[in-house]
Amino acid sequence: MSSPALSQPPPPEQKRPPAYASHGGSGMLASFRHAWNGLIHTAVHQRNMRVHLVSALLVGLVGSGIPLGLAEKVTLIFCVLLIFFAEILNSALEHLVDLATRHFDEKARLTKDAAAAGVLVLATGTVVIFAAILVHNWETVVSSGPQIARQVALGLPLALCVAVLVLPQPRSVWVDRVAFFGGALLLGALSLRTASSVFTAMDAGLLVVAGAAARQRRREREGHR
Repeated sequence: MSSPALSQPPPPEQKRPPAYASHGGSGMLASFRHAWNGLIHTAVHQRNMRVHLVSALLVGLVGSGIPLGLAEKVTLIFCVLLIFFAEILNSALEHLVDLATRHFDEKARLTKDAAAAGVLVLATGTVVIFAAILVHNWETVVSSGPQIARQVALGLPLALCVAVLVLPQPRSVWVDRVAFFGGALLLGALSLRTASSVFTAMDAGLLVVAGAAARQRRREREGHR
């Protein structure tokens, strides 16, 4: 007599769900493109990310106008990047919670609140660090009157150009073009006498992100018509 275990038919193979098809390829270049799209999507749809973009530009203006030590430069740049990372991660978590929860759930709300609190803690810490660096270098700040006046005269219009590019309100395409190319000219003028090419390059990258966000927002608006 055969054993009951041997007489049972083999269990059917479990069907695995099909792998998620990645749009736009799967190579290294496609990975960078997907990451760039995620950054621009966050800048378009997250108000706090737009605030962080303008704030980071102001930090870059201070860093390119006042001579700072290497440790202070690295600290400021790391804080800016860390806030961007936290805001992007917070946006991804919000989308994930919305995808998994079809109705109101208290735990979903707490999850979003906790993620937002993490970004708030990082932003507050960055403000404190920024203030501490300025206080520590106050003699340098006081002796850099002409450089600061130049940064204010050229930097505030540059910040205004970036703010216009990231605003969600509908506007003509020429407004975005004037803001982008005007910001590029102002940035070029600032780069002629900069105290840190690293912070100037960071501001240039932020201007590019703001311009790409304005372009993506216009495409989405045209697609909904």
